[in-house]
Amino acid sequence: MTVRLRPGESPESLLKRFRKEVSQARILSTYRRKRWFISKSEQRRKDRKKALRKLRRKLARQQQRLQQRHRR
Repeated sequence: MTVRLRPGESPESLLKRFRKEVSQARILSTYRRKRWFISKSEQRRKDRKKALRKLRRKLARQQQRLQQRHRR
């Protein structure tokens, strides 16, 4: 990834643009995720666990909203 200095641009804004492009390209998150090898079965297990947690949290939020409506 390259970011070129524009005429009249400060180094701070250049660095800000670089950081923004890196975060939009998800380079750091990809790097962090690929630091260690994870087998496909382990990845599937991890994904299932993540989906289950997400579902439980969603249901808990819905329950909370229903309880708040009944209190009114």
